[in-house]
Amino acid sequence: MDGVKEDRPVYFTTYHLMHGDRTVASIDTRGRCTIFAPDFLPYSLYLEDNMEDFDTLFNNLTNFYFWCASRVLTLDRTYAKEILNSIGATQASTDKERAQIALSYHCLSLMDIYWVKERSETISFHEINLFENHLDNTFASVSLRGKQMTIQNQHLIADDLSTNGSFPKAWIRKGGDLYLLKDGGDYAVENEILASRICQCFRCNQVIYTQDSFEGLPVSSSKLMTSLEYSIVSKEAFDIFAINQDMNAMEYILDLDGYSYYMMNILDYLVGNTDRHWGNWGLLIRNADNQPVRLHDLMDFNKAFSAYDTVEGANCLTVSPEHPQNQMQTALEAVKHVGLNQTQEVKEEWFQGRTELYDMFQTRLEILKNN
Repeated sequence: MDGVKEDRPVYFTTYHLMHGDRTVASIDTRGRCTIFAPDFLPYSLYLEDNMEDFDTLFNNLTNFYFWCASRVLTLDRTYAKEILNSIGATQASTDKERAQIALSYHCLSLMDIYWVKERSETISFHEINLFENHLDNTFASVSLRGKQMTIQNQHLIADDLSTNGSFPKAWIRKGGDLYLLKDGGDYAVENEILASRICQCFRCNQVIYTQDSFEGLPVSSSKLMTSLEYSIVSKEAFDIFAINQDMNAMEYILDLDGYSYYMMNILDYLVGNTDRHWGNWGLLIRNADNQPVRLHDLMDFNKAFSAYDTVEGANCLTVSPEHPQNQMQTALEAVKHVGLNQTQEVKEEWFQGRTELYDMFQTRLEILKNN
């Protein structure tokens, strides 16, 4: 009727945050949240239960969208725009827009067993999880080579978009196991494989990188470290958890697995890895109780042999910014705590004539042995 404002119902979407088949929390698009299993919340997601004030509702929704958005590739990733164009997704710039992309494929990831569904959906984790379902090698051509194609299967999106980093990469299933293929140019591939071979001469839990090829070009290949039994949480995500729990993240890590932390600093110095930011190291999580077991396997060496022209190396990224150290200082300190733990000789022929790299490696190794 003219002059009369018609009341219309306002509808809200309610999401269930899932950990495998366990419902961890529900949250709607107003920010109203109910937490059912607080010990199983994602480490990087902070929610408040049954609160009605505006600030809490706003923060709940903001935090939820930020967590969802973190499960989509970043646009500085090589070929990111081609990937998004190929799946018909927008080149999203806000957390809410990016969250909608992740929510379109249930926020699935190969890093853990979290996922999201709408309250009305009856789908189960067994039907859609990426460890058991829907992987297809087709999407690798977009991820590794930037080729345009049309893809209808939403699950192919998550197979690749949930993997962080700036180099071209894609997941491939071989013989029932999942492998990560990484490109980035000949030197990036060669450096990662050489660094991995060196690190295998020391006692440390680590991802093994081997030579492979894709469409006739070289790539590095590594087996998936996560599973239905174990997930990984980055140091960045754990820091968020530690702040919310009023705990010291580094003290906890050193108490849990100081050996792996110190070996990480030793090996990064020896191979000149300058990319050990807080997103590519962290904790191995047991899915049965969502508790840390140790640091996850050492990974990501395609930026090895950088800042390799001086014995000091680059600034170390794994120490507190309040007490900066170069990589040599951090490695020397690590050797005092755990020793060098070398198990076999590093051979000169592995460097394939790159004499300057071999000489610097030997120089750094002698520094750690003699101090």
